[in-house]
Amino acid sequence: MDASRDGAINQARHIFDSGLFVERLAQMVEVPTESHPPLHQADLYRYCHEVIAPMIGEMGFSSKIYDNSRKEHGPFLIGTRIEDPALPTLLIYGHGDVVRAMPERWREGLDPYKLTVEADKIYGRGTVDNKGQHLIAILALKAVLSERGRLGFNTKIFIETGEEAGSPGISEFINTHRDECAADVFIALDGPRQSRAVPDIQLGTRGGIAMDLIVDLREGSHHSGHWGGLLADPAIVLAHALSSIVSRDGRILVEGWRPANVPESVKAASRAVVSEILPGAPVPDDYWGEPGLTNAERIYAWNSAIVLAMVSGQPESPVNAVAGFARSRLQLRHTVDTDPATVIPALKNHLVEKGFPEVKVEAVVERDWFPPSRTDPDHPWVQFVAASMQKTIGRKPNIIPTVGASGPSEFFKSVLDVPIMWIPNSYGGCGQHGPDEHGLGSQFREGLELMAGVFWDSGELDAPRRKTSSAAENLSV
Repeated sequence: MDASRDGAINQARHIFDSGLFVERLAQMVEVPTESHPPLHQADLYRYCHEVIAPMIGEMGFSSKIYDNSRKEHGPFLIGTRIEDPALPTLLIYGHGDVVRAMPERWREGLDPYKLTVEADKIYGRGTVDNKGQHLIAILALKAVLSERGRLGFNTKIFIETGEEAGSPGISEFINTHRDECAADVFIALDGPRQSRAVPDIQLGTRGGIAMDLIVDLREGSHHSGHWGGLLADPAIVLAHALSSIVSRDGRILVEGWRPANVPESVKAASRAVVSEILPGAPVPDDYWGEPGLTNAERIYAWNSAIVLAMVSGQPESPVNAVAGFARSRLQLRHTVDTDPATVIPALKNHLVEKGFPEVKVEAVVERDWFPPSRTDPDHPWVQFVAASMQKTIGRKPNIIPTVGASGPSEFFKSVLDVPIMWIPNSYGGCGQHGPDEHGLGSQFREGLELMAGVFWDSGELDAPRRKTSSAAENLSV
C-alpha cells in the first residue's frame, strides 16, 4: 500500500492509542529537571543524555550536548538528521526544564514526578510545560518516518534546559553555534491554546521590562501627629506619579510606551482570534486598557503596564509615622512596535515633565528579560502551516501575532533570520507552573495528528523551489 498523508496521521493516532506516548512521557517526567541552579544540574544533563538523545537516536538523529556558558545552568542539546543538504531544514524547539515541583501542594494521590492518568487528564510536572509538548513533535516525526520511510526535509531538534529561569546563556549559544542551529523555519510547541476547540499558531512573544520607582525623601520615619501635614508623604507622591503613567481606566500615558504603527495584518489576525473563558478564570474588565481595541488586540497587538509590588512604611505592622521612603516595581510587557532601549529613558522624561523629579527610576537587572518578537501573520510559512492544520482537522487555526507572555523567540529570529511559530498543545486550566499540572490526552492526540500533517506536508514541498530567495512565496499545501 502506498504511503500517504492519511497514513502518517493514522500512525500518529496509533502512537497515542497504543500507549507509547504516555510511556515515553512517563520516562521524561520522572527526571526532576527543575531549572533553578545548582540543585538539579545533574538531572538536566541526565535528561539530555539518557532520555532525549536515545529517543531521537532511534529515528536516525545524531545528538550533541553542549555546556552552558553560564556554568551554573543546564546544557543545550541539538539533535540533527540531514537527509539531503539541498532540502529545507526545520528547527524544532523544546525545553526540558520545569519549575519547582511543590509536591506539598499537589492533590493527595498525585506525585509531580510520577505520571498519573485519570480519564482524559495526564498529571505530572512538565506534562505540558514542556516535556509533553516537545514529545508531540518527536513522535509526530516518528509517525512520518514510519509511513514514508524518510521525512523529506532536514530536521534539527533544539532542547534547552533553562527556559523557566529566563533561558540564561541561550543568546550566546545561538550566536556561537549559528551554523549548527541554521534552518529555514523555527517551530516550537509550548504554552496553552486560547481555545480547546481551535488550535493556535503563535508568532512571537511580548518583551518584558521591569523597573523600580523610588521616592527617598529622608532618613527614617517621623511621628504622624507632630509631622503629618508638614512632611511630604513618599507613598502619596509615588501614587500620583503612578497615576500619571497609567490612567484610571488602564490606558498607558507615557509617550513612547504605546506601540507605534501596528501593521494591519497584526490587527486583523488579533481580531480574528477565537478564545474561551474557562470556569474559575477571571473575566476581562472591558473598560480597562487602550480604548477602541478588542480584548484580543490589547493582549496580542498592544502593550500593558502593571504594578507588581508597592511598599512604604511597615505594611506588616503599621505605625503612626510619616515614612521617608516608598518603592514600587513596575512592569511593561511590550510588542516589537516599542523599542526596549527607549522604555526607561521615556519614563524618566515623562516623570520630569509631569513634575515628579524626586521619583527615581532604576532598571531591574536581577534576571534576564526576553526581547519582543513577531513574525508577520502573512508570512508564507505561517500560511502554509495554517493551511496544513486546517486540512488535518477541518478548522482554521488561530493566528496570534504576539502572545502576552515572554520567551526566547527573538534570539532565534534575529540571529538565524527565520520565521518563528509556536504551536501550543495545552489549555488555560492545565495547572502550568502550579500544583496538579496536567495535559489532556485528547489534546495530545490531536497535537500528534496536527504535527504529523505539518511534517508530512513539509516533506512534499519542491525542495529546489523552496531554497531560492523567493522560495517561500511558493509554499502551499
